[in-house]
Amino acid sequence: MEVWSNQSFTNGFILLGIFSHSWTDLILFSAVMVFFMVALCGNVLLIFLIYIEPQLHTPMYFFLSQLSFMDLMLVCNIVPKMAVNFLSGRKSISFVGCGVQTGIFVSLVGSEGLLLGLMAYDRYVAISHPLHYPILMSQRVCLQIAGSSWVFGILDGIIQMAAAMSLPYCGSRNVDHFFCEVPALLKLVCADTSLFHTLLFACCVFMLLLPFSIIVASYAHILGAVLHMHSAQAQKKALATCSSHLTAVSFFYGAAMFIYLRPKRYRAPSHDKVVSIFYTVFTPMLNPLIYSWRNREVMGALRRALNHCSVGTQR
Repeated sequence: MEVWSNQSFTNGFILLGIFSHSWTDLILFSAVMVFFMVALCGNVLLIFLIYIEPQLHTPMYFFLSQLSFMDLMLVCNIVPKMAVNFLSGRKSISFVGCGVQTGIFVSLVGSEGLLLGLMAYDRYVAISHPLHYPILMSQRVCLQIAGSSWVFGILDGIIQMAAAMSLPYCGSRNVDHFFCEVPALLKLVCADTSLFHTLLFACCVFMLLLPFSIIVASYAHILGAVLHMHSAQAQKKALATCSSHLTAVSFFYGAAMFIYLRPKRYRAPSHDKVVSIFYTVFTPMLNPLIYSWRNREVMGALRRALNHCSVGTQR
């Protein structure tokens, strides 16, 4: 194929980034690095608590541990390379490195989108069929749900990576982005990309709109079940159970749909970069906070872990 002998394969790409070295951008870069550290620490801590605390060994927290692991991999795939390029002034990335970053990114975003959709089904079963919950959400079913999210996400990543890297890049090497995202790469292709855009749209429909439809249907049934509850306390508890998931869904799907399902004529690199920062750094930081804040089970597990550490230190 032409791509294996062209200049892009030999020299790679130049990531133009999102920040300059003005004082304003230095402050923004510092804020992004703070978000990165919070995302890193928050997701690692949440995974650790879910692993060591028996009370958190439930389907909801199992899915949450998978979500945190995806967020952890997502920020580590994007932010370190962006930080190194910004601090060193070297904005290059190899062709293979760009392909790997693209594949990992698409795999994780696809997996997370599917998992969030299937987590809505878990909430629906917990509220609408509480007596059958242990059967409908058995360990086998939970593993199948998590496994299918990973498998379809990785398959989507491999397809898009292989397709994007097989295209001929024979013009500018400057990618107007801070990482190798497919829509930004397509602007450098010196061939007709209409077929690829169709493939990209089909993948996005399956990986975003399908789970989003599951979410809408699940919460429609949840709302109906809540309205039929006679106890105001039960209604409040049910809505509180779903609020964290709904918040995470709103942030993730809002940003992802803006990037991938927006008509091509309305695309602007500056908008895409800002929104990409939102769901590659900001959302992974928020997810552990959303699911932990005012969550008695998680905060209780954290207190027990801290007490255990303090007792161990005193000994």
